[in-house]
Amino acid sequence: MEHTPWRTWGKRLMTLLFLVLIPTLLYLLARNLDWNEVRQSLLAYKPGTLAIGLVLAFASYLTFASYDLLGRAYTGHHLPARQVLPVAFVCYAFNLNFTTWVGGVALRYRLYGRLGLDTPTITRILTLGLLTNWVGYMLLAGTVFALGLVEMPNNWAVGATGLRLIGVLLLALALGYLLACAFAKRRTWSLRGHELTLPSLRLALCQVALGAANWALMAALIHWLLPHELFYPSILGILLISCVAGVVAHIPAGLGVLEAVFLALLHGQIGQGSLVAALLGYRTLYYLIPLLLALLVYLVLEKRARAMRRRGKAAMRKT
Repeated sequence: MEHTPWRTWGKRLMTLLFLVLIPTLLYLLARNLDWNEVRQSLLAYKPGTLAIGLVLAFASYLTFASYDLLGRAYTGHHLPARQVLPVAFVCYAFNLNFTTWVGGVALRYRLYGRLGLDTPTITRILTLGLLTNWVGYMLLAGTVFALGLVEMPNNWAVGATGLRLIGVLLLALALGYLLACAFAKRRTWSLRGHELTLPSLRLALCQVALGAANWALMAALIHWLLPHELFYPSILGILLISCVAGVVAHIPAGLGVLEAVFLALLHGQIGQGSLVAALLGYRTLYYLIPLLLALLVYLVLEKRARAMRRRGKAAMRKT
């Protein structure tokens, strides 16, 4: 499906706007930052604190990888969990640190294809995973926004009332998806040239639960690294806002976007040095360390795939 010129240029303009605004905002916010406070805050983290942070990150990655187990139930393929989970883990780490097309799409097709899945099956796994992520997001963000748990600055275009309305809309969309899965007589729909078959209500409820749990765990990690007097639902809401901004900006890993949104929305509630230290810790525990591990897992998967091909060729020669 081709995009109309105005939509294409609109997306380019929005991306350019973010690419200009985010560095500018970061510069203005960080210009007077006490970097010694940042260093002291980083050094103040105890090993136990960082260990629990790693546990939260691991739980989030395991939750996200489980999206592909739902995909297995949805498509009916028979790859065991011991093959599905490593692929999903690697793809998620690459997706977060690079782009959706690298980790979420291209790498999935490559790794699952080498395990014997055909392109339509991989596409359905990918589609269900995306739906799981964003339906969970809509339910969680809708609840947080509609209840007014995020305090918006007065000078922001989207004020408290606007955010509540967005929350109600997101809840309506999530509920609409569940109702469609439960009662729709027409089960297959065409979306941008791709066919989508609605899952059962039971599978859809699992989608919502896993999607919401993953976002909640991500926010829990940031909250754990921040001074604990901060309100967790507020941190969750700010993370959800920053992730959408990162998607719009098309910046790999949302680099700078997450920091800019947190610095803006928590301004005056916490020392900027402590906040920057927490976000650097989050980047390390949730992005960098899993990426290094994912690179090792990816090399193992590639080695196994080559070995499987060699065994297959040897078996063909014998026959």
